Amino acid sequence: MQNSNWFEDERFWQDFYPYMFDEKRFQSAPLQVEKILTLIEFTGTDVLDLCCGPARHSVVLAKHGCHVTGVDRSKFLLSKAAEHANMESASVEFVCDDMRDFVRPDSFDLALNLFTSFGYFEDKDDDLRVLQNIHTSLRKNGALLIDVVAKEVVAKTLQPTTSQLQQDGTLLVERHEIRDDWTRIRNEWILIKDGATNHHHFEHTLYSGEELRNRMLQAGFSNVRLFGSLDGSPFDINASRLVATGRK
Repeated sequence: MQNSNWFEDERFWQDFYPYMFDEKRFQSAPLQVEKILTLIEFTGTDVLDLCCGPARHSVVLAKHGCHVTGVDRSKFLLSKAAEHANMESASVEFVCDDMRDFVRPDSFDLALNLFTSFGYFEDKDDDLRVLQNIHTSLRKNGALLIDVVAKEVVAKTLQPTTSQLQQDGTLLVERHEIRDDWTRIRNEWILIKDGATNHHHFEHTLYSGEELRNRMLQAGFSNVRLFGSLDGSPFDINASRLVATGRK
């Protein structure tokens, strides 16, 4: 399997699901949604959750009264999303599609792409295509919010190797490698439990604030703003994330 297609491997999502989407992450979703809606001063009803994963945010938005469409290419993650929505008695439309292909013109007031789900592709034109699809899918004055790990934050905090003992006794080892002149980060995650190991590689583009802003402007967005967290804090030396917003 080529590195560019790591996200197509359902085994990756299945093997690491318990560690990527633990209970704490689900518990953090309501507050994150509140911060998002406040940050963009949301007044609409129709929301696109692009790369929705297990629908942590989709379900919360639906329970807020929004009409939510959650899109993901992983059938496994969408099965988890459907389970979560059913458990919470939330009505969400789930669509299995690639974010490079999903377009629904003039249909949404807000589009979200969260948890570093942007920049998977080796070809940077694919990222532009995703943004253009989102722009087309938004109504006039609709908003986009993207949340990723910033190149500036990675440069300040990256450790080549880290490890963490999980509650189930599994040791999760993470190895990180910067490549292509600081444009991509390649990660290896290794699970060690009961003498057995399981590992996967995945990678994504590292965007600086300026690079992401320019890419959004190129796709047609206006009033592009950068923040250092969902709290709306400045994108400065204290930033923990790169949160970018723009309008159609």
